Amino acid sequence: MKAPFIPDLTLPAVAAPMFLISGPKLVIECCKNGIVGTFPALNHRTTEGFEQWVIEIKASLADWEAETGKTAAPFGVNLIVHKTNPRLQADLELVVKHKVPLIITSLGAVSELIDTVHGYGGLVFHDVIMKRHAKKAAQAGVDGLILVAAGAGGHAGTINPIPLVDEVRQFFDKTILLSGCVSNGRDIASAMQIGADLAYMGTRFINTKESQAPEEYRKMIIESGASDIVYTAAVSGVHANFLRPSLEAMGITEEVWKISGKVDFGEELSADEAKAWKTIWSAGQGVTKIKDNPSVGELVDQLKTEFKEAIEEQASLLERYK
Repeated sequence: MKAPFIPDLTLPAVAAPMFLISGPKLVIECCKNGIVGTFPALNHRTTEGFEQWVIEIKASLADWEAETGKTAAPFGVNLIVHKTNPRLQADLELVVKHKVPLIITSLGAVSELIDTVHGYGGLVFHDVIMKRHAKKAAQAGVDGLILVAAGAGGHAGTINPIPLVDEVRQFFDKTILLSGCVSNGRDIASAMQIGADLAYMGTRFINTKESQAPEEYRKMIIESGASDIVYTAAVSGVHANFLRPSLEAMGITEEVWKISGKVDFGEELSADEAKAWKTIWSAGQGVTKIKDNPSVGELVDQLKTEFKEAIEEQASLLERYK
């Protein structure tokens, strides 16, 4: 297995780009605390605004590095690689202009885009939910694969993480990131044990003080358990996991959950979808472990402690089972 590509980490973790949740504050604090911070380009309504976010992140991290003498972890941007995303080319041009270190692609792995990012020295990670998608992305030349396993928040898959990592590792020797119910440091250690290089965490960062989530969303996560997560394509046309109470509050019944729509990220539908996601909230089954609202710094410190303890406990097993 090759070592992960990501430098300057103090914990093998990436804070996933979450629609409407991830913004500059969250990204900056993640990077300061030694994990990769990311956000979707489409979280800002315009390409011009997206560029201002990138400038803000770069400037803030540069100032922090100059003040502390420390090196921040790199940041990343999520691009929707789909023919109905009208902003893809414009956003990609800004990514190149500002040499964003990491690009996370969704809904399509295009070799031309990968070559463009590689041209300035950037890395491309692509999220997948099954072996077939992983093989296509690997053939396109991605640097890493984000395996979105069963129970993950957002557009998740249905495969258990253990066989999913095993299947992909058989043909992919670059960086593997595992997504799905990773909520504490022990989970990060478990991802490493399974065979991943990095843990990919979304839901756990919704309740951080620096996220853009409304208070009602945070409260619902604390009050929810794994059985409150509903897997449906009714919201965006792509299967994703949502909080049951938020669906019910909008009158979306179990019958409606089975409805699937057309995948289209054009301007009109994107606006409608964004409106829906403001009140219909996504989360993974890992909500069962979330009971607080920490700052990013507090959360990462906690994750580091739990991660170290889990690794030490695993090492102690060598003495027990000889």
